[in-house]
Amino acid sequence: MFSYVWPIALIVLANTFYQISAKSVPDKIDPLASVTVTYIVGAAASAILYFALNKDADLLREYSKLNWAPFVMGLTVVGLEAGMIYAYKAGWPVNAASVTQSTILAIVLVFVGYLLFKEPITWNKIAGIAICLAGLALMNYK
Repeated sequence: MFSYVWPIALIVLANTFYQISAKSVPDKIDPLASVTVTYIVGAAASAILYFALNKDADLLREYSKLNWAPFVMGLTVVGLEAGMIYAYKAGWPVNAASVTQSTILAIVLVFVGYLLFKEPITWNKIAGIAICLAGLALMNYK
């Protein structure tokens, strides 16, 4: 049972931090400069795009605007990818794994938005949570 459940928990946890990090990237940094830090594998492509799209490009100046967010985003990518691979190895069907982690993530992010970003919890969001849970129950009903 644990090997079936923990991959989805890993995906939800990693995706939660991904969303927090994505929302926390400083406004003043060029997104392409941030991506070069977040995705080491894609650093060369991001740097090329950064220089191609910015007339007065200065990558070191952009890096001076960094905060913790791109570094945490780089770590969360590992959890997202590994979690899905482990979920499939544990027997999760593609549709159930994705819907399950997305539903749980959507619910978690309602509270993350409220607690970290002062986003209101409205009756529409509460109704949405109920609908998500009902949908999850229907999808996994056998």
